Amino acid sequence: MASEKTDAVPFIKNGTAATITKTPLPAKKASKDGRGKALKQVMASFIANLGTINTGMAFGFSATALPQLKSPDSTLHITNDQASWVASLSAAGTPIGCILSGWLMDNIGRRRTLIITEIPLMLGWLLIAFAQNIPMIYIGRLLIGFGSGMVGAPARVYTCEVSQPHLRGMLGALASVGVSTGVLIQYVIGSATSWNILAGVSAVVPMISFLGMLILPESPNYLLTQVGRERAESSLAKLRGSTCNLEDEIQKMIAFKEKNHVEPLKGLRETIKALLSPSTLKPFTILAIYFFVYQWCGVNTITFYAVEVFEASGAMSDKYWLTISMGILRVIFTVVGCILCRRCGRRIMTFISAFGCGVTMIILAVYMYFVKFWKENDLPPQHSWIPVASIYIFMISCTLGYLIIPWVMIGEVYPTQVRGIVGGMTTCVAHLSVFSVVKTFPFLKSLLNDYGVFGLYGTMSLLAIGFFYFFLPETKGKTLQEIEDYFSGRTKSLTRRNTQCEGA
Repeated sequence: MASEKTDAVPFIKNGTAATITKTPLPAKKASKDGRGKALKQVMASFIANLGTINTGMAFGFSATALPQLKSPDSTLHITNDQASWVASLSAAGTPIGCILSGWLMDNIGRRRTLIITEIPLMLGWLLIAFAQNIPMIYIGRLLIGFGSGMVGAPARVYTCEVSQPHLRGMLGALASVGVSTGVLIQYVIGSATSWNILAGVSAVVPMISFLGMLILPESPNYLLTQVGRERAESSLAKLRGSTCNLEDEIQKMIAFKEKNHVEPLKGLRETIKALLSPSTLKPFTILAIYFFVYQWCGVNTITFYAVEVFEASGAMSDKYWLTISMGILRVIFTVVGCILCRRCGRRIMTFISAFGCGVTMIILAVYMYFVKFWKENDLPPQHSWIPVASIYIFMISCTLGYLIIPWVMIGEVYPTQVRGIVGGMTTCVAHLSVFSVVKTFPFLKSLLNDYGVFGLYGTMSLLAIGFFYFFLPETKGKTLQEIEDYFSGRTKSLTRRNTQCEGA
C-alpha cells in the first residue's frame, strides 16, 4: 500500500492516527500493465458531467435574455432592478442545493444524487419557458440555481472516485468544460431566438443527463465504505474493463480502508469531529478563499452581462457576435486547460490566471475611463480593439486556471468520509461568491462607474497572487493519501515530486 495510489482518503477515527504513506521515488515510471480501459472511465466521467452544462447555461442565460426582457416591446418587460434579480437568483438558489447534495452524496450515494439533481433543473427551465409573469421567471431561476448547486459537487466527486490517478486531473476538469459549453450554448441559441424558446431548449440537457445517469454504476469507493466488497468489485469491473487487475485494485482499497479506519460515520458527533479535523478545515479554508477571489476577478460579471459589458466597453463590432466568439474561446481554452491540468502544476496555472485576469481588467478599466471622457466631449472612440482584446485575453487567462483548478481540487483534498458534505459546502461558498459579485455589479457600476468596477476586479486578482504563493499547495503528482497527510500535519510539505503520478 505504501507505494500505490488510491482514491480513498483517510479520516482519524477515535483518536487513532492513520499511517503516513510515503511513496519512494522509482527509477522509472510505473508500468501501465493492469490499468483499466481509459475509454470506460472517460465515458462514465463524461455522462456524470453532462449535468454541469446546466450550470453554464444558468450563467449564460441572462447575457442574451436580459437585453430582450428589458426591451420596450418585450412581452414581459423588466426594470434594471428586476434584471439584477433575474441574473443573480440562480446563484441565490445554488447554496441550498450544494448543502443538500453534500448530505445526499454521503447518505444515498453519488449516482442517485446526480439523478435527483436533474428534476429541479427540468422544472426550472420549463417554468421559464412558459412564464406568464416575472415571479414565474424568478422561481424558475431559483430552481435552476438549486439544481446547479446540487450537481456541482457530486459530478466532480464521482469523476475523481471512478477514474484512476493517471486520468484524474484531466477528467476532474471535465466539469469546467461542461460549464463553458453551457455558456456557449446559451450565447449561440440566445442570439438567434427568444428568451422563452431558449429556456425550453435548455430543458433538453437535464433530460439527457437524467437518462445517462441511469446506466452508470455507483462509485466503488462509496460502495466499499457503505455496502461491501462484492458491490464495489462489481462496480469496479464495469468502470475498468478486462484490462484492469481488479483483484489487485480492490485489495488495495480494502487494505487502505482497514488500515486507516475508513468506515461510515455514525451520528452527528463523529460527523462534526470529521468536519473540524485539520484534514478538512485547512483545505476548505484555502478553497473558500480561492473561490471568493476568482469570482471577484469579474469572470461572472462578464459572463452574466456579456452583451452589456461589450456595449459599455466601447467595442464597435456586433455585441452578440463578440459574446458568441468569447463563448467559443472559453470552451476551446477550457479543453486546453484540461490537458494542461494533467501536465502542469495547480499553482502555475493559478498564477497565470491571477496575473492575466488582473492586468487585463485594469487595462479594460483604463480604456473605459477614456470611453467616458470621449462620450462627455463628443469625441469618437479610439483603438476600439483594445477592450475586445482585453476581455478575450481575460477569459483565456481565467479559463486556464481559475475556472478549472479549484473545482479539480475539491475531488483531491478532502477525506473520503466527509468528501460529499464538504464538497457541497465548498460549492456552496463558490456560488455565494457568484451571487455576491453578480448582484452587486449594477450597484457598484452606479457607485464607481464601469471603469471603477473593473479596476476593482483587476486589483483583487493581482493582490491574490500573494495568497496563492504562500498558501496554495501543489497537489499534482501526489497521491490522495499524501495530500491528506499534509493537511493533517503528519507531513510538512508537498514539495517532493512523485514521478509515478505524471497525470494526477
